[in-house]
Amino acid sequence: MTTAIPELLTAPDVMAQLKLGRSKVYDLIRSRRLVSIKIDGARRIPADALRDFVLGQIEEAA
Repeated sequence: MTTAIPELLTAPDVMAQLKLGRSKVYDLIRSRRLVSIKIDGARRIPADALRDFVLGQIEEAA
């Protein structure tokens, strides 16, 4: 049985998708509203975490 590795996004990827600036994306990461991991100093955001964040924002707005 193999487990698929989730797609990992860079901060610029997330900035482009959310149409937000660098500071705001890192604020979301720092406040733990957006889940991320660190790989040897490189910050990566699982695509599923970005999806969950956006869906959560939509739920809050409803």
